[in-house]
Amino acid sequence: MENIQNVPIDIQTSKLLDWLLDRRHCNLKWQNAVKEIREKINAAIQDMPENEEIKQLLSGSYIHYFHCLRIVEILKGTEASSKNIFGRYSSQRMKDWQEIVSLYEEDNIYLAEVASLLIRNVSYEGPALRKQLAKAQQLQQELSRREVECQSSAADLRERYYSACKQYGITGENVPRELQALVKDLPAVLDEVGKDAAKLEELIKLYTAFTNFVCEWSEPVLPMLTFVQEKGNPTFYEWRTGKVPTVVERPVVEEAPPEVLAGEAIDWGDFGSGADAGGVTVEAGIDWGISLEPSSEDSGAGGIDWGDSEPAPIEIEVVDSGADCPEGEARGEDALSILENSQSRSQFIDELQELEAFLTQRITEMGEEGDVVAMSQFQLAPSVIQRQSREHVRGMLSEVQDLLGRLTSLRMQHLFMIQASPRYVERVSEVLRQKLKQADILLLKGATMVERRQEALEEQSRLEPRVDLLAGCTRELQKLIEADISKRYHKRPVNLMGVNI
Repeated sequence: MENIQNVPIDIQTSKLLDWLLDRRHCNLKWQNAVKEIREKINAAIQDMPENEEIKQLLSGSYIHYFHCLRIVEILKGTEASSKNIFGRYSSQRMKDWQEIVSLYEEDNIYLAEVASLLIRNVSYEGPALRKQLAKAQQLQQELSRREVECQSSAADLRERYYSACKQYGITGENVPRELQALVKDLPAVLDEVGKDAAKLEELIKLYTAFTNFVCEWSEPVLPMLTFVQEKGNPTFYEWRTGKVPTVVERPVVEEAPPEVLAGEAIDWGDFGSGADAGGVTVEAGIDWGISLEPSSEDSGAGGIDWGDSEPAPIEIEVVDSGADCPEGEARGEDALSILENSQSRSQFIDELQELEAFLTQRITEMGEEGDVVAMSQFQLAPSVIQRQSREHVRGMLSEVQDLLGRLTSLRMQHLFMIQASPRYVERVSEVLRQKLKQADILLLKGATMVERRQEALEEQSRLEPRVDLLAGCTRELQKLIEADISKRYHKRPVNLMGVNI
């Protein structure tokens, strides 16, 4: 018997209620009795004395049997004046709570209720709160990661914006204005290229002599390059006609128009105002050169000349094909320099690339010839070909590639496109603006992530006390139930298994 007394009773918490019912400690119909007790508790708590401990007991979400026992103990002090000589209390408060305790103890209803409450805390309430807490913590981590991604992507877009601006040669503070300002410096840049083309004289002579010697080519080679080498960067008119223009009127560069905001009214001026006289606006200040009133000088029917009289001879000026303006005057495309005009510039670049290919091939051939040049077919070549060294040809190639690079760089391509179409400024500005706009959107999105993360942190702060409170209440219930069952089995130790909150 002594050995049995020390053997603990282990009960799985999830099966605690079934264990109590199987051993007849509780009645199967305990739930019906609990409903009646809950109604009496709800009525009793409406009239309670001012006591801090009672307030704390009643502030809980669920009042069970052990709370009721403590309330009765407190009322013994607050209601002591109502106790008669027989040890009974005349206070209705005390009577109500004593009745509730008695109803709980009938058929051990209280034990079934607190067992059910413990199972609910362990199996449902606890896991649900822990899940919400873990979700709030996980959400904070996810939002922190997305916040960093937004900031990183925004910084990357801004870096790409300023990198693109650097390629255009601008700072990015005012893209349209800076791009248009670059075009104003373009003629001076191209004039420098034209001056440097003068260094190509020896190279042009070498190429001309080589083609004449190898291919017996008698026609002029590299006409555009030769012209620029001699003249610099004159007007396209001078290249086309061979004459220096007396008047040069460069085309007016159209400024890129500002963006028109949606819904912005269009000012038509005074057009359409004034009295309407036969479909012609009189007060608009426009002289159409038409009079609807007959004058003393007009003949017959309303002064209108119907063409019966002999018409005056019309002088027609015949101009040469390709000349849209008087001789000696360069206007429009003709007024642009050779390197500004897209047609002549393309020819200039083509001839530079032709030279580049020739020099590259020549360097390769000279490497293969070695010291046997005298034995080769170039023994009869002109001196300008024979006296060239491989290193000197490399130097000439470098000069050609430098000119090509200066004309075909990404920045120059953009400048030529801006000059050809002012609308291009709008397109470039819009593309760049989109990068900054996307960066701003990402920053706003990052700020939203910060707000949501703060909300998740507040949710975590709200849940943690509830988890701690539930854990404390559950552990207290566990101890009370273990002690109650232990008394029924001669104080054998009782362990409720699986209580994890």
